[in-house]
Amino acid sequence: MDSAAPGKDKAVDAGARRDEPVNIIMIGMAGSGKTTLMQRINAYLHERKTPPYVVNLDPAVSKLPFQANIDIRDTVDYKQVMSEYNLGPNGGILTSLNLFTTKLDQVMGIVEKRAATTPYFLYDTPGQIEIFTWSASGTIITNTLAATYPTVVVYVVDTPRTASPATFMSNMMYACSILYKTQLPFLVAFNKTDVVSHDFALDWMSDFEAFQQALRQQQESFMNSLMQSMSLVLDEFYSHLRVCGVSAMTGQGIDELFARVGDAVDEYYDEFRPGLQRQIEKKRRDEQAQKEEHLKRLMQDLSVAEGKEVDL
Repeated sequence: MDSAAPGKDKAVDAGARRDEPVNIIMIGMAGSGKTTLMQRINAYLHERKTPPYVVNLDPAVSKLPFQANIDIRDTVDYKQVMSEYNLGPNGGILTSLNLFTTKLDQVMGIVEKRAATTPYFLYDTPGQIEIFTWSASGTIITNTLAATYPTVVVYVVDTPRTASPATFMSNMMYACSILYKTQLPFLVAFNKTDVVSHDFALDWMSDFEAFQQALRQQQESFMNSLMQSMSLVLDEFYSHLRVCGVSAMTGQGIDELFARVGDAVDEYYDEFRPGLQRQIEKKRRDEQAQKEEHLKRLMQDLSVAEGKEVDL
């Protein structure tokens, strides 16, 4: 688990170090303060004269506390989609994302034009996180961004609501599933630390016995044994997890968040991009081998047919 104090040089501008902008995808449950944290990050970057480019991917949000440069609501009418296709709220969000994804090439064209002058691109996603992380449209958006520029996933956790072992374990399971679904540099941001410190979470992730002690203080149930087993399973996940505590309300911890983003960008260049290039090269070789096989079969068919009379 990575939770050391941030270096000032890393907090200044992780995106400019390699002359490429950084995509930051904000994911979090409804009520976690994800959109408010987006506003805080937006204000933080504006104060440092490095304004980000903000993209809203939540079609159901009624109001945004920041000005989005690209807003899915300008392209897709969420309520009209629900009415036209006879869908519920979640189905409306999913279909709206699918429709927006058909215009993703236009979005990427804008991103590429802005890349030279914009250090960060911020993406706010729906609070129904499973709709974005497990849908085809969410995967397409995430993979397209990651294939273009350094991309970091920030999972926002509601710290006060995570103070019990059961809700903490649920959040960590969600975080683990998102990490392995996206396979991108990943950061957990414990929000609302002005209300409740995230120190208990750091203790539980770094000290197995501390989490067991918290479990023993609860009423005995079958859930306790399950959570004990899950904490052992997640121990390896914790050891490589980037964590920071932030407050969207006061701005506390934003420097540390950007230090963690800088570390994640390093991971992108060191691990993700070389792996992506290997996948692209393998796909190119496979396609070339397939073309050569088709050509070989065609030549064999021509040689077999050569010299035969054709019935008129």
